[in-house]
Amino acid sequence: MAFPIRSPRDMVGGIYVFGRILDKIRLFAKEGKLPEGYHLGYTPGNRTFDERVCKFLGVDFNELTQRTLEGGTDEEILEWCCQNGHRPTTEQIEIWNGFMSKRGWRDAASKGLVEQRAEAGFPDREDIVTFFDLMDAEEGRAQ
Repeated sequence: MAFPIRSPRDMVGGIYVFGRILDKIRLFAKEGKLPEGYHLGYTPGNRTFDERVCKFLGVDFNELTQRTLEGGTDEEILEWCCQNGHRPTTEQIEIWNGFMSKRGWRDAASKGLVEQRAEAGFPDREDIVTFFDLMDAEEGRAQ
């Protein structure tokens, strides 16, 4: 059975992470909870990918949640974000995807990645160098 939340590498409109957030919103609405260790929206004192995506698109997470639960395709929801927030340019998306896909590799989040990798049971997996790698490893997706 496939994991119910897609990889952060799966793109919607060319943007990393966005579809994963929609999956979490939908799963939480359906199940009333997420798998242990998953965050939805903002976590005080901890910058989440959800928060970063919402800031990138210029939308409020609660409004994104409401729009997602109204239904529609991922692309329609992304278009809503662009109309109600910010429509990133091709170059902004390229920079965004580069930043997000490398988060944890030789940056300010590296220490946190090493800690989370150990907590996830992968303390010796030196091939897990980004948070994307860690999410895919935790969810059983080959890298």
